Amino acid sequence: ETADELERRRKRMQARGLPPIYDRAALQLTSSDRAALEAEGRRPHWRFKLAGETIAWNDLARGASHIDCASLSDPVLVREDGTYLYTLPSVVDDIDLGITHVIRGEDHVTNTAVQIQLFRALGGTVPAFGHHNLLVTASGEGLSKRSGALSVTSLREDGIEPLAVAALAVLTGSSAAVRPVTSLMELMPEADLAHLSRTPAKFDEAELRALSAKTLRHLPPEVVVERLRIFGVAGPKTEAFWVAVRGNLDSFAEVAEWWGVVSGSVEPKIEDRGFLDLAREQLPEEPWDLDTWSLWTERLKQASGRRGKALFHPLRLALTGRETGPDLKHLLPLIGCVKTSARLAGVAA
Repeated sequence: ETADELERRRKRMQARGLPPIYDRAALQLTSSDRAALEAEGRRPHWRFKLAGETIAWNDLARGASHIDCASLSDPVLVREDGTYLYTLPSVVDDIDLGITHVIRGEDHVTNTAVQIQLFRALGGTVPAFGHHNLLVTASGEGLSKRSGALSVTSLREDGIEPLAVAALAVLTGSSAAVRPVTSLMELMPEADLAHLSRTPAKFDEAELRALSAKTLRHLPPEVVVERLRIFGVAGPKTEAFWVAVRGNLDSFAEVAEWWGVVSGSVEPKIEDRGFLDLAREQLPEEPWDLDTWSLWTERLKQASGRRGKALFHPLRLALTGRETGPDLKHLLPLIGCVKTSARLAGVAA
C-alpha cells in the first residue's frame, strides 16, 4: 500500500469509531495481485505480525504495566527501499550486546510491547524496561531534539558544568531537591526510577545555569587541577586561586580572566589618586596571607577616615581593573606586594 492509501484507511476507521490500526489487507493478496502491483512499480514494505495478546511487564519507573497488542498496528520493520526502521535493529543490537536494562522516556511505552514480542520471536532475553517522565519547557511545551534543545554539544558550548546536567537529570521530577553535587557517586543513592513522578517535569534553562554556577562553587581544588592546567593555571598558587575565585564564576572558562588578574598584567583604574598614594604607603610588609587585607584596610581607615565603599571600591578598581569580583582578602596574597604597589601607583602590572 502507498502512504496515501494507508492514510485514507485510517481516516475511514476513525470515522467509524474504530482504532486506526492496519487491517492486514495485504495478507489477502494473491500471487497475481502481487505481480500486478510490482508491474505498476510498487515495492513491498515488511511488517511484523503482532500476536493479539496483552503484553505485561514490571516497569522500573511506572510499576505494573501492560499493553493490548490487538490495539496496535503491525509495525513496519523494513521500508520499500530495503532500509530498516528503528524497531528491528534496536532489538537485534540489544540481544547481540546482552543489554539487561532499557531506560527511556515514557513516550516509548507502546513500543515496549512491540519490542518484547520481537525479543521473543528472535529468541532473545527480554531486558528490564523503565520509562521515566519527560521534560517540558517552563511553559509546558515538549523539548524537541530536532530543534537542538538541550543537546549535549550546545550545553558544553555554553559552559554548563557536566555535573550540573547530571544532577538535573537525576533529581528533576523526583522527590529529592535539585542541588549541586561534587561527583557522580554522590548521585547514586538518588538514582531510583521508582521515585520519579509520573507527571512531566519542567525544565528551566535559568535554573540549570544557576545550578551550574553553584556546582562550581562546591568543587574542591583537587577535582579541578587538570581542568585549571588547560587554562594555564598551575604552580603553588593553584589551590588558593581556585578557593579565591570559584564563588564568582558563572562558567569555568572565566578562570582565565581571573588568573590574568593575579598572575598577568592589569591596567589599573584610578578613582582617587591621593587616596591610592596613601594606600600604597600603608601596605604591610611581606609575607602576605589571608589576614593581610584586614590589617591593611584597618590602617587605611585610621589614616583616611574612610569606611565602606569609599574605602574598598578605589582599591578594587586599582588592583583588578574591575568593578566587582572575588573577595580581595583572597586575591591580595595572590597578586603579591610588587604588583599591588605598582597598580596603586597607576602602573600596569
